[in-house]
Amino acid sequence: MTDALFAGIMSGTSLDGVDAVVAAFSEASPLTCQLLGNAFVPFPPTLRETLLALQQSGDDELAHSARAANALADLYAQATRDAAKQADVEVTWLRAVGIHGQTVRHCPNEAWSCQLNNPARVAEHLSVDVVADFRSRDLAAGGQGAPLVPAFHAAMFGSASKHRAIVNIGGIANLTDLPPHGAITGFDIGPGNVLLDAWYARNRAPHQKEWFDRDGAWATSGKVSQALLEALLSEPFFKKPPPKSTGRDLFHSAWLASHLASFPSLSPVDVQATLLQLTATTIAAAVSKEAAEEIYVCGGGAYNTALMNALVALLTPRVVKATDALGVSAQHVEALAFAWLARETLARRPGNLPAVTGAQGARILGAIYPGRGSHRGRCDD
Repeated sequence: MTDALFAGIMSGTSLDGVDAVVAAFSEASPLTCQLLGNAFVPFPPTLRETLLALQQSGDDELAHSARAANALADLYAQATRDAAKQADVEVTWLRAVGIHGQTVRHCPNEAWSCQLNNPARVAEHLSVDVVADFRSRDLAAGGQGAPLVPAFHAAMFGSASKHRAIVNIGGIANLTDLPPHGAITGFDIGPGNVLLDAWYARNRAPHQKEWFDRDGAWATSGKVSQALLEALLSEPFFKKPPPKSTGRDLFHSAWLASHLASFPSLSPVDVQATLLQLTATTIAAAVSKEAAEEIYVCGGGAYNTALMNALVALLTPRVVKATDALGVSAQHVEALAFAWLARETLARRPGNLPAVTGAQGARILGAIYPGRGSHRGRCDD
């Protein structure tokens, strides 16, 4: 194998756990990427509760954040080892591991964003270079620090003949518009799974084995409230022009509760149906503004059958499929993106797109934490 091996780690706003991949990237252009191994490590319930609590100010935040960062680092290292094992490669063959970290606060209007991580601890665990803290440089250059995946989407999914859009539906949904000619654009759309998961956890999870609405089955059994939907759609963020990014700082349970106060008789299942329609409606509106012919969905939302059906209904006659149709599993796109971003950092190439984030220019992203020893990070079998 002559291609460089990188691992990518992603734990997103859905707070379900850690996705890890090991991939081989070609050194030549156009980019080719071979997924060699992957792993998923769920968050322990106590860590998930801590991360949810850290979304807001609370007692002894610094200590709780530091402890959570260490716990996350240990999970990141474990997920990397598991992915390398599945790929049948030694961890020390990796050129680097790219880790996004766990976002607990995102305040681009104040030029800061907080991703919990302890990359030095991961480097110590794995004896491999770790690239982390990808958002800070873009923020320092006047950007939103997000979304950062559009550059990878462009390299991986761009077409010379088709106008495509990539929609990532994690906790937050974001869009990358990929015209065959012209500028690449992208922005955060709004809630993806974050409100759906929160409402399900409050109303159904105590009585179920899962904490999310698998396939949107519960939402499908309810009826959309048009009045509630219109109230939710009145949120100014939806009308705000790009560049823009968001997170749990805006779309959280209190935001939803403030709207539900005007609908006291609405049943929980109808609220869930309406939240699913909110996600589908805002995504469809964002896509329609960009005139893409083909829409490819990644992230956990790609596996929500009811949500995908709602998108198809709203976006027909456009093609709406998961990124699996392009040869990359919807589950692994974001982790692959951070493996690729680590590759770009080590090559001293910019990883942001100023047209997407609003930064003053292209910037090399991330900080490098060297692993122990002098590993070359390549297997030349």
